[in-house]
Amino acid sequence: MEFDYDLFVIGGGSGGVRAARVAAGEAGAKVGLAEESRYGGTCVIRGCVPKKLMVFASEYGETAKDAQAYGWKMMAGGFDWPTFRDKLEAELDRLEGVYRNLLANSGVETFDMRARIADPHTVELSDGTRKTAKHILLALGGWPVKPDLPGAELAITSNEIFHLDKLPKRLLIVGGGYVACEFAGIMNGLGVQTTQYYRGAQILRGFDEEARGLVSEEMMQSGVDLHLGTNVLEMKQVEDGIWVKGTNGSERVFDQVMFATGRAPNTTDMGLEDVGVKLGRRGEIEVDEFSQTSVPSIYAIGDVTGRVELTPVAIREGMAFVETVFKGNPTPVDHELIPTAIFTQPEIGTVGLSEEDARDQEPIEVYCTSFKPMQQAFAGRSDRVLMKLVVSQKTRKVLGCHIVAPGAGEMIQMAGIAIKMGATKEDFDRTVAVHPTMSEEMVTMRQPVRTA
Repeated sequence: MEFDYDLFVIGGGSGGVRAARVAAGEAGAKVGLAEESRYGGTCVIRGCVPKKLMVFASEYGETAKDAQAYGWKMMAGGFDWPTFRDKLEAELDRLEGVYRNLLANSGVETFDMRARIADPHTVELSDGTRKTAKHILLALGGWPVKPDLPGAELAITSNEIFHLDKLPKRLLIVGGGYVACEFAGIMNGLGVQTTQYYRGAQILRGFDEEARGLVSEEMMQSGVDLHLGTNVLEMKQVEDGIWVKGTNGSERVFDQVMFATGRAPNTTDMGLEDVGVKLGRRGEIEVDEFSQTSVPSIYAIGDVTGRVELTPVAIREGMAFVETVFKGNPTPVDHELIPTAIFTQPEIGTVGLSEEDARDQEPIEVYCTSFKPMQQAFAGRSDRVLMKLVVSQKTRKVLGCHIVAPGAGEMIQMAGIAIKMGATKEDFDRTVAVHPTMSEEMVTMRQPVRTA
């Protein structure tokens, strides 16, 4: 049968846009794409990009203090939120325009509306029109979820935090994942009195324990009022803010409460179950190594698959999909040894296995050093950084690298290349140190601190 399109993509985030424009531009496919919200998706519009700009903004206060310690005579005023927010929103508008242009220039036809699956080869747009396609790609992304408790509707999520009319004086952040911890650092740095509740015993579950511990300690040192083993029982609007009752027996009032308690795949009311697309326990779309769903003509990439929820991974999955389906070159996605950064304050950069996971797998050696970096120590700050390598006793390969330090994200990108290539501890040792830097410690650690 004759289809309207070779490919129809639902979702205009990083993964969907990349797949659409490469299929159209490089593979010559006829491509349609529907997006119900803003082009650029979570990362560009309500995630990594605005978040990182807020991280930068929040760090200047301490930098100004450090500058004075270095001999600069300067008086800084307070932080002006509206000035920053307006500039941020203008930048997001600009980036959305870039995404729209990329699609238009590749010849992708776009529809600014919601789309659902009608059958294995048909999507139905919200205006009732139907489009047929040989292949359908679901790049639906995820959305923050709020817990089910009395008064939850009073809280905001990370989606709204970028667009507040004014900064709250007192903010409660609920959660212990990277979104919660990043925003605790940001808001604290912007001068907001920041409290964080997390129900677990330590923040940043799944990351290396030593790295988590240091970040947690440094966050508290810098003024975040972090309460572990604590959750919210109920909330209600009172005259001077939002009254919050905690599981630790506390009753406090905040101007704003932000839930960063997880994200769910955007699969509700998409018609997926009706056509036989299998979903997992959390509503994620189940796919094979080629991103194909249980319906052969339908594929899915990015956060909606619940694999690795990172922008560059969604982009890679999109590229692999085009190679597989439109270029006749079956390409599975490699999810091994993905370097990543968490823009907490201090930052974490990590690639490979945590000490705990590696220890469960095989005998290891751990090389680790923690110290006060020169720049901050000179300014009289007590900040500490951590450099850590987890090494296989048998193969000598570096199984994991963990950095907690300013600029850890920049460092881990480079370390990630070496570790992806299978570098051994001796490869690190043979590399001459760049002095004076923090990262030189990665190649000067001679003796293991412990074996396991």
